Amino acid sequence: MTQPRISREEFLSRIEAIQEALGRRKLDGLLVYGDEYRKESLRYVCDFWPIFERGACFIPRTGTPILAGAPEGQLYAQSMCVWDDVRNIKEFACVSVPEEIDYPLAEFSSLSEILGETLGGGCRLGIVGMFDIPFPIMERIRDAGEGVEIVDAADVLNRLRLLKSPDEIACLRRAGELACIGYEKLMENCRPGNTERQAAGAGEGAARMAGAEDINFTVFGSGPRAATIIGRPVERVMADGDMVMAALAVQYEGYVATVEYPFVIGRASDGQKRFLNALFEAANVQQRYLKSGVVSGEMVRAVKSVFKKHGLEEYDVYPPMHGIGLAEAESPYPDTDSDYPLETGMCVNSDISLFGHPDGSNRIEEGFVITETGAESLTPAIRELVASGV
Repeated sequence: MTQPRISREEFLSRIEAIQEALGRRKLDGLLVYGDEYRKESLRYVCDFWPIFERGACFIPRTGTPILAGAPEGQLYAQSMCVWDDVRNIKEFACVSVPEEIDYPLAEFSSLSEILGETLGGGCRLGIVGMFDIPFPIMERIRDAGEGVEIVDAADVLNRLRLLKSPDEIACLRRAGELACIGYEKLMENCRPGNTERQAAGAGEGAARMAGAEDINFTVFGSGPRAATIIGRPVERVMADGDMVMAALAVQYEGYVATVEYPFVIGRASDGQKRFLNALFEAANVQQRYLKSGVVSGEMVRAVKSVFKKHGLEEYDVYPPMHGIGLAEAESPYPDTDSDYPLETGMCVNSDISLFGHPDGSNRIEEGFVITETGAESLTPAIRELVASGV
């Protein structure tokens, strides 16, 4: 079976759209930064995801992009990047040691050289990733181009990434399938006598074996640890009656789907059942609002009204939905005052959360595509569980 992926043609169309935006913004070129953690923008423009090192894609207003990376990852970058021009710069070498590492076989370009080619005689450079670039590297970028004006251009990519193409949706759907496979195995291993790490490892391993590119994170807390909101699995031994708060974020071809289903090991108490049913009710009410044209703030208010009805509003810690794509959480991220409509092609994750209640703490996360007629599930196994309730 052919697995979904983003074609070179789609990357070409992204660059064309970016270059049109550069013209409108009167920018002469764009630097898109990325590293192992903040990878999404770099992956969007060239499909490269650094390991250890840093990277940047330099996009001129006309012409083809240049990927700048570091020597240890050069062959890896050439195999992954959709563009042919891959170069090394010393500023992007191994980030975890203070020493300057010698690479005797490497050829280096300079930042000044690459900036000159990118700007083509112009002076206005847009940057995507201003808040992610370390200060010393930003200073070198400023020093590398005499008279260059640096502009925060995150909005150039933000709007393009907001609505997903059919291939992006297919990659998110596959990520969702893999996340559900992993979560089923995680739930199987949440039993008395097992540790949190055993259950998390089972889930991560199942998703990897099924084809996941990466596990972005596993959030895990059982028993009293469920109240941590986020947290990593530890060696705590789980017991009958423990509530489990566990989220699994699975990456496929760069696209990330996160799933989370609140449950109790063994028999739930009456209080736990009431708590969980309030979460399920809020998630199922949310479904009616996940449709193109619905004002996003109305959806948030509808979810909060469920919590208010049950007297749970003081345990509601943040908005109940965010966007998904190349990042686990991205736009849209509405609150009660948001007045923009949901649009066809947006991909979102529910984030129905209650923390600190005496009967438990937990959240629901499942993925959807916004369409004209409603929400199409990207994680149907979790949707089925949530729809059926306790």
